[in-house]
Amino acid sequence: MNDSPADTALRDYRGTVFLPDTSFPMRGDLPKREPQWLARWERLKLWERLRAQSKGRESFVLHDGPPYANGPLHIGHALNKILKDVINRAAQMAGKDADYVPGWDCHGLPIEWKIEEEYRDPKGKYQGGRKKDDVPVLEFRAECRAYATHWLDVQREEFKRLGVFGDWAGRYATMDLTSEAAIVREIGKFLMNGSLYRGLRPVMWSPVEKTALAEAEIEYHDHVSPTLWARFRLRQAPAADLAGASVVIWTTTPWTIPGNRAVAYGEEIDYALLHVDAVGEGSHLVPGETLLVALPLLPQFEKDAKLGAHTIRRVLKGAELAGAVAAHPLAGWNAGYDFPVPLLPGDFVTTEAGTGFVHIAPGHGEDDFNLGRAHGLPVPETVNDDGSFTVQAPGFTGLHVFKAHDAVYAACEAAGTLVAKSKLTHSYPHSWRSKKPVIFRATPQWFIAMDDANRIREKALAAIDATYFVPDQGRNRIGSMVAARPDWCISRQRAWGVPIAVFVDKATGEPLRDPVVMERIIAAFAEEGADAWYKPGAAARFLGEGRDPADYEQVMDIVDVWFESGSTHAFVLPDHGLPFPADLYLEGSDQHRGWFHSSLLESIGTNGVAPFKAVLTHGFVLDEQGRKMSKSLGNVTAPQQVMQQYGADILRLWVMNADTAEDLRIGPEILKQQAELYRRIRNSLRWLLGNLAGFAEDETVPYAELPELERWVLHRLTELDARVRQAAEDYNWAGVYPEIHNFCATDLSAFYFDIRKDALYCDGPDSHRRRSARTVLDVLHRCLCAWLAPVLVFTAEEAWLARFPDEDGSIHLTDFPLVPEGWKDAALAARWAEIRRFRRSVTGDIEEKRRAGTIGSSLQAKALLRFAPEEPANVLTAEEWAEVLIVSQVALAGAAETGETVEVAPGAKCDRCWRVLPEVGASERHPTLCRRCEAVVEAQGA
Repeated sequence: MNDSPADTALRDYRGTVFLPDTSFPMRGDLPKREPQWLARWERLKLWERLRAQSKGRESFVLHDGPPYANGPLHIGHALNKILKDVINRAAQMAGKDADYVPGWDCHGLPIEWKIEEEYRDPKGKYQGGRKKDDVPVLEFRAECRAYATHWLDVQREEFKRLGVFGDWAGRYATMDLTSEAAIVREIGKFLMNGSLYRGLRPVMWSPVEKTALAEAEIEYHDHVSPTLWARFRLRQAPAADLAGASVVIWTTTPWTIPGNRAVAYGEEIDYALLHVDAVGEGSHLVPGETLLVALPLLPQFEKDAKLGAHTIRRVLKGAELAGAVAAHPLAGWNAGYDFPVPLLPGDFVTTEAGTGFVHIAPGHGEDDFNLGRAHGLPVPETVNDDGSFTVQAPGFTGLHVFKAHDAVYAACEAAGTLVAKSKLTHSYPHSWRSKKPVIFRATPQWFIAMDDANRIREKALAAIDATYFVPDQGRNRIGSMVAARPDWCISRQRAWGVPIAVFVDKATGEPLRDPVVMERIIAAFAEEGADAWYKPGAAARFLGEGRDPADYEQVMDIVDVWFESGSTHAFVLPDHGLPFPADLYLEGSDQHRGWFHSSLLESIGTNGVAPFKAVLTHGFVLDEQGRKMSKSLGNVTAPQQVMQQYGADILRLWVMNADTAEDLRIGPEILKQQAELYRRIRNSLRWLLGNLAGFAEDETVPYAELPELERWVLHRLTELDARVRQAAEDYNWAGVYPEIHNFCATDLSAFYFDIRKDALYCDGPDSHRRRSARTVLDVLHRCLCAWLAPVLVFTAEEAWLARFPDEDGSIHLTDFPLVPEGWKDAALAARWAEIRRFRRSVTGDIEEKRRAGTIGSSLQAKALLRFAPEEPANVLTAEEWAEVLIVSQVALAGAAETGETVEVAPGAKCDRCWRVLPEVGASERHPTLCRRCEAVVEAQGA
């Protein structure tokens, strides 16, 4: 029966509109839902399935630099592991087999300190009643192992909660028994090829921790040092006018004066031989004396030493001081210093500060040691492990070096050699663990030679040249460090670690280089771990028959933990069937002197090649003001708190929205911004899903039949696909995900979706325009889910399964979709750039009308568009322009015509699509609809 006019007037057409329909919620509720996704992946054994389906593919190996198993994760850990995870996942989805074995660094001083703190804690289980030295070494090592195991397990779960995909069941740790055996095997390779030697050399030494430190274990902080100017009276002068003169030195380490054995000068420096005529009040100079000071530094010396009137008798080159010999500044104060002190040329002497003369203590500086060795100077051991003076520092024995300056001042004053004293605030090396200042101290240590027959330095520099660096400046940074570094000191005087499992012949002082003994040690370590070295009878067990343990020293030093982590490639890659060298090493920029450096030297020394093909470095994490995070400032952002409040996907998005090559900032406001960016991306996914409800393959429109607007979207996909694939190839992700976000927010939500809403909601199911749009939405959904999957690992999975609900399915089992090259159309893109530019101009006019109250919405407008025939934007019909501008009507005119650009559209408003058209009201059955909506409603039988 036909509807009556009364019935039609009351018709509600809302049910005939194809509104978005999806189960994908607007709110992510990530803190609650992410653990559910993790549980699902665990249940599906997703990692194992991914490895199985990837067999036969090209391998991609990002070898994991091991974090330290000591405490919960901090935000720097999150940055590092998320970036690694994104790169691994992208490589996997780009068609490779990206097996990833996470690992941990478990030995070393920080864990020892934690156990010692437990011993000292009066409220702890030992009630402060234990001392490390009183605890059997195997018991102490067992406590260290238990501590590291606890934190390894905690960190593993926290990394998994971040959404990091990896072989967590097959993780590696440097304290695994097989790892300890492999590390000893690597030490043995250096022993056998002759590069490992024991020598007396100055090393960075921590008096607090009583151990040598590597450069990577040093931080530089401001420190107030006492300074000293002292006379070295010439005993033997190369020229008559120098007889009786004194050379003046300046030092920021007065405690090294007892170890002085020479003075260095610069051969090309101009020195002033000056006669002191008068002195200022409080000066320690003496009128009538003659001094030698570098001429460029004389003005500053006058102030520092309170020098008054003086006469420069002549200026001489440093080379004229050859053969000069001085007295020690403490000679006469204590008979132990009555020995000659030669003046020697040193190319390290400059006129940047001081006096142009450098006092040389061979036991307390690299330059000092090298100069002393070149000239046969003795190397006195003046300082004990704890920083106190030995008997080789007569008059100071037992005094701590950091408390010795007043005593040295007094001794110099008593000897008549004090010129001046002061204080200086400067950057000084500190232990990164104890935060206490360190010293240079010559002690017997084990070294790996950089320039022996193995030519480690030369080969390492060549390997650096052949490595791909992201960013490229990393090449120069690590290259300069390798070029200038001394031999590698690998010994530490601690208990928790892998011992340098070497025996030394007491008669010859030579290390035992017997492959049979080394293999015996390695086999024992593989079964029992490094503890085997500390068990009773170990020496006899490993030396075997025919050798008397009494004839050998069993070395008890442990190896530098940087050697341990640097050798992980040697057991992680082969033990997991992964190729060597690794494709990529990725860590913070500080690792140019740390893990990158030690890994390079270790692998060069044992394999002759670098363990990596590429090296990527990221910056550090600062607060929102660019300050370093600290508990005292209250500006620490903990990843655990971020995940609890926002979810891991927000943290992952923060990482990838930044340029990780630079320092990153984070804080409450930045996280809010990331949450807003996430909301926009999620809304785009939700809109896609809602408008793909019921989409079937037979709806698909061939590319050649698509409207230009749809083909423009597909062109944009070719550009984004190229960006994603290039980043997966070269690891440079800067700007990729901001570009994807901008595509979602600007190209899609604010443009394409906005235009096509009318067709998707109101066109009939068989409409070519609607089918074309849904064809492109299908491609958009597949591409965006895949491109977002490496970063928004939980959200991409949710968006994928919302459309393809498969109990065993996952976006993470798929590859990046193929985007045909034929979709690329630069000419079309240029044309639509002009259309969008023109659109912005017209929408500005529409907005003015709205503000003036002339129209309410853009659909109440009619636009008059004026084009010259040759204008690039002059390609659309009036109906197409109406769609693009989201107005009800458009009239096209020549460029010369005048009149309003926007006016009120004539006609009535369609109750279904809301367009204002003259045709509304012409239908007898549906008088409130336009012709298009009438046809759709009739087809629905409504």
